[in-house]
Amino acid sequence: MNTFENLNRYKIFICTAETGSISRAAQKLYISQPAVSSAIKKLEENLSTTLFLRKPRGVILTEDGKILYDSVKQAFDILSSTEINLSHSHTNSKLRIAASNVLCKYMLMPYLKKFTEKYPDTDVSITCTSSLNAQKLLEECKTDVALMAKPNNMFGLSYHPLGLIEDIFVCTPSYLSKLNCKTHDIFRNGNIMLLNKENVSRVHVDTYYLENKINPEHILEVNDMDMLIEFAKIGIGISCVVKQFVEKELMDGTLIEIKLPTPIPPRETGFLYNSGIVPINDNITKLISL
Repeated sequence: MNTFENLNRYKIFICTAETGSISRAAQKLYISQPAVSSAIKKLEENLSTTLFLRKPRGVILTEDGKILYDSVKQAFDILSSTEINLSHSHTNSKLRIAASNVLCKYMLMPYLKKFTEKYPDTDVSITCTSSLNAQKLLEECKTDVALMAKPNNMFGLSYHPLGLIEDIFVCTPSYLSKLNCKTHDIFRNGNIMLLNKENVSRVHVDTYYLENKINPEHILEVNDMDMLIEFAKIGIGISCVVKQFVEKELMDGTLIEIKLPTPIPPRETGFLYNSGIVPINDNITKLISL
């Protein structure tokens, strides 16, 4: 027995049970009485049971018929509810955003503040994860928007740019003074603190190293840029961080930027989303329009 082959018969079964009459079911479904009778008979044969008792003025459900009716009615109600939810998904009140911890803190927060003030009835959920995983969640439709640096391959996704970020090397004035070496010797003599190799920012910096023939000898790896900033501030090494995220420290002199002969190329950041899903969630459009 194939359940999917019975779907139309279940529709006829439900209508017959609710009208209590084969003729009234036929009228309501705009089909012939023999077609209704044939569908019910075939369903009973497939299920090896009797679903209706025939009476002079119509039909009534048997005990097995009542059990089937409850199950089929519940299934149809779920399908109907799902169809309604899907048809209104583009105007729903939910927005799912995925981003790394550091982008959440330094870039997403200002957008969320404006968004929630303008659309207070929208439920926003945030998944803090790596940029690589944020894009994966987006491709698997497990999030609506990913905030990240623009990827090299977007796999058909759409991108709304927010601006450029710059990767720089920073340390305390005292640490640089302790090193007492020229800029080109810093990577050989200093403790260079970087994000781990799985991070897209690290990939960008490693590409810079390769292109400029730089080979740091003492590397300390962490998985969070906030930690890189804090480690640099306590004077244990030189951290590669996003310049826009340490503007305060650079302004007050807590950290200083090490000027490189060739700066690390800036990267574009923004919202990555799937515009190919129809209908698109209206909240995505609202977010990127702020």
